Amino acid sequence: MLSWFARNGVCANLLMLLIAVAGIVTIMDVRQEVFPEISTDKILVSVAYPGAAPAEVEKGVCMRIEEAVDGIAGIKRLNAFAGEGAGTASIDALPGTDIKTLLDEVKARVDAITTFPEECERPSVQEMVLRRRVLEVAVHGELAYPSLRKAAEKVRDGISSLDGVSLVQLTNAQPYEISIEVSETALQRHGLDFEKVAAAIRRSSLDLPGGSIKTAEGEIMLRAKGQSLKGLEFEDITLLTRPDGTRVRVGDVCSVRDGFADTDQETFFDGKPAIMVSVFRVGDQNATGIAEEIENYLETAILDLKLPEELSLTVWQDDSKVLRGRLDLLIRNGRAGLILVFLSLALFLKLRLAFWVALGIPVCFLGAIALMPLFGMSINVVSLFAFIVVLGIVVDDAIIVGESIYRAEHDGRDRLAAAIEGSRQVARPVVFAVLTTVAAFFPLLTIPGSLGRIMAVIPTIVISVLFFSLIESLLILPNHLSHGKNRKPSRPNALTSAWGRVQGKVEDGLSFVISRLYSPLLDFCLRWRYLSVAASLAIIFATCGLFMGGWIKFHFMPKVDADNAVAFVSMPQGTPAEITRRAALRLEESARKLEAQLAAEGHAREGKVFRHICSSLGALPFREAQDTRRGRSAGFSGSHLCEVNIELAPAENRTVNSNEIARRWRELTGPIADANEVTYTASFFNAGDAVNVDLSAGNPEELSSAAERLKEKLAALDGVYDITDSFRPGKRELQLRIREDAEHFGLSQADLGRQVRQGFYGLETQRILRGRDEIRVMIRYPDAERRSLGDIENMRVRARDGSEVPFRNVADIKYGRGFASINRAERRRITTVKADVDKRIASSSAITASIENKIMPAILDEFPSVRYSMEGEQRERMESLSGLKKGFALALFMIFILLAIPFKSYLQPLIIMSVIPLGLVAAVWGHIFMGMDMTIFSMFGLVALTGVLVNDSLVMVDFINISRKTGDEISETIALAGRVRFRPILLTSLTTFAGLTPLLLERSLQAKFLIPMAVSLGFGVLFATVISLVMVPVGYLILEDIRGLFGPPAGEEKEAGAPPTREPAVPPAPPPPKS
Repeated sequence: MLSWFARNGVCANLLMLLIAVAGIVTIMDVRQEVFPEISTDKILVSVAYPGAAPAEVEKGVCMRIEEAVDGIAGIKRLNAFAGEGAGTASIDALPGTDIKTLLDEVKARVDAITTFPEECERPSVQEMVLRRRVLEVAVHGELAYPSLRKAAEKVRDGISSLDGVSLVQLTNAQPYEISIEVSETALQRHGLDFEKVAAAIRRSSLDLPGGSIKTAEGEIMLRAKGQSLKGLEFEDITLLTRPDGTRVRVGDVCSVRDGFADTDQETFFDGKPAIMVSVFRVGDQNATGIAEEIENYLETAILDLKLPEELSLTVWQDDSKVLRGRLDLLIRNGRAGLILVFLSLALFLKLRLAFWVALGIPVCFLGAIALMPLFGMSINVVSLFAFIVVLGIVVDDAIIVGESIYRAEHDGRDRLAAAIEGSRQVARPVVFAVLTTVAAFFPLLTIPGSLGRIMAVIPTIVISVLFFSLIESLLILPNHLSHGKNRKPSRPNALTSAWGRVQGKVEDGLSFVISRLYSPLLDFCLRWRYLSVAASLAIIFATCGLFMGGWIKFHFMPKVDADNAVAFVSMPQGTPAEITRRAALRLEESARKLEAQLAAEGHAREGKVFRHICSSLGALPFREAQDTRRGRSAGFSGSHLCEVNIELAPAENRTVNSNEIARRWRELTGPIADANEVTYTASFFNAGDAVNVDLSAGNPEELSSAAERLKEKLAALDGVYDITDSFRPGKRELQLRIREDAEHFGLSQADLGRQVRQGFYGLETQRILRGRDEIRVMIRYPDAERRSLGDIENMRVRARDGSEVPFRNVADIKYGRGFASINRAERRRITTVKADVDKRIASSSAITASIENKIMPAILDEFPSVRYSMEGEQRERMESLSGLKKGFALALFMIFILLAIPFKSYLQPLIIMSVIPLGLVAAVWGHIFMGMDMTIFSMFGLVALTGVLVNDSLVMVDFINISRKTGDEISETIALAGRVRFRPILLTSLTTFAGLTPLLLERSLQAKFLIPMAVSLGFGVLFATVISLVMVPVGYLILEDIRGLFGPPAGEEKEAGAPPTREPAVPPAPPPPKS
């Protein structure tokens, strides 16, 4: 096949054209996003229980769901959350479980539950899908709320009508509600109760189909049409018809308020009332295209929609700008890396050869892009980073093939024969070299958890590119190098002459390094080979000691710079909205002070550091959108909550990172009185809380005490801040119980509870659809009769015979306080203690180790019934590192097999693989040199590095095996191999490092979280060059010493075989002629 493609230039060129066209066509349709979209492998069961306290939700909803789904195969973990008015259960699936099958089984079990409380709404069972927001439009201005809401609805409907926009919603907007309010006095006067009022409304406010009649003119449909949609229409409904024919309408007895539910939800954008219109992308929709369409629409929207002049429309949280900024950054680094790779090739190879080798890079990249839809991948930060990682690696095969063809041509063959012979000599070794690299990247596909699903993009891209590199280097490149005839070079022009002089100087410098520096060093190390090995082991152990001793810090997940800094405040439940609003105003004031300080310090390269400030009262929209657990979103609403969100200038337009802004904001704000929790966040991607401990116990008092003790211990540790727990008292309660002597009235506890609920929460009589909004029609007491404790005692409880009894005569009241919310895990109540860690002072891994080894054992001794588990970042870290360790061991074994087969040896693969520990050490010292702490991305780089490291060593051992056949002294053969292979080994390593260099030097805040992986690969490969050129010959000679003592191992040939030759055993060719 190789010779056929070398001879058939049309076929080779059409193959290259096919790959390129497929990639170009595909790139137009590939989805673009900031981070890869991943499945959560979670199922969410949610049940609304309006008006219920968390304890009632736990007993009536959560525990029943837990019982129902118990025993279903494929469930990894079950969490439940009971909040006010709703309960949710989050089910994590085991890896490899068919999520659709599990969803069907869970749905069947939940639908079969018949013991939910009567007031519960229908359960919702769905796969948890992370919707991707594109942007939000802030509709803000000094308008009354009804006018603001109508304007926001016009904007929402206008955006929904745009091509390519599918999902648009209003965020943190008060829902519509029609409240029919009837006083206790009116009920008594007309002999009514809430049930009778509701029944009258349901009888009159409805539409019913009446069939059809067939007439001579045709069939005519019949409809009974009487559905009321507005408050005035409900007022005209007849409640009673008296014997004298007079009618009592709803409006005569009740006050109908067509407005909004009393939810204490407010939003202020740059100090003005606002409503947010959120736009999401669905499926493969392009975020950039949607954003551009909306921006164009908003330019004329105020005039087109005839909105009030005092209204403004501002794009907010535009993720497409983040996407464009990060993609432009990586594309710029990739372009610079490509230029450096070409220059590296051009310095060492003929320009003709350098051009054809470099041409393979875009061909291989386009081939990988063509496969991206097949793997469900998108163009994002991680996938572009993968292309940069493989930028310098992809040319290694072409360099080996090109150099082999050049050597064959230098021996006197014509170009076609040289192309066939040169490519044939190195075909199988090139294949095995690629396979070892694939084996090294393969473990990154097996990492569990959400982080593993994101990082799986890197090995998928790298392996795809390497696959096409084999095609390009073995089937396409030989044909390109076979054209033309061998002839003496013509008179060079000025450009080629100048470049030839540059190449000559590089070659002279290289010769000087080989003869004056490398050769003496190699001779010394060969002579003192055991001392060299001892020195290498000392370096390995010293580096391990530094790492294990904590001198080199390890952070699982770096704080990724974000374009937002957000503060969340949680006051005690039941706190009036006015008090919570004061906390939000305080955060806004400190944010404005910080903005002035940053401007005075000159941190803005362009414009302002702060773009906009948005405050939300009654909800936490940003936390709900970013929450990684996703199963506890029901708790993010209430008058005790507020959020202040600062939109920052893009990272390239400021010199201060978002985490530093959040730290200074915290210091300026100081403590907020009576707040249960004040949390600041400014990280784009979060693998979980840095410290997250779930405590469980049978005794609630012990659980609370243990949580307090843990918080005290955490507060004493340096670098730990924002310490909170989920165990908080809820609102004050009036616990009502029917008296025993009330039974002769025919009253029960159910009657009492139902009537109190109807009067104070409300009786839902209908749900109507008005436009796009579903509106509840509620019947309850007027607002003035629901504001004091005395109103409860003044109500009348109605018996089944219609008699009315004062509340105080049939019920007792007990004062108490419930829970703000209840968290459950594995069918037990838990309290979660969370904290953040200042990574400048301490690492989260060190804090976690201190908790597990010192703090928790002491707490367990004091509270024996308490159990704990580490969650958040620690759980993600344990899963990721555990998967990485298993994958790394598997990769090493696969590499050993791939080396042992062609070399027909058990020991020579060990020589080649001996460079791996030293390469890993070099990567660690690369982090020290760059002033960086190690992260999980560094570990990913170390695993991927193993396959890249062995390639240079493989070339060296291969050449030694071939050269030994000449019969020369073994030490001379090894020294010759080092000198001959110096240039190709240096070139392959240099191209890999050159491809990563722009990213290593990048100072943009956006790229910082990816740089550790580039450091591991870049510095590991760079120092592996030195290691391969020195320690591999040393190892080979030591192996020969062992052979001399014990003879060849059983099953191994006396003279180790080699893979089919990479090149003939000839003296080193002279440098290529200057182009």
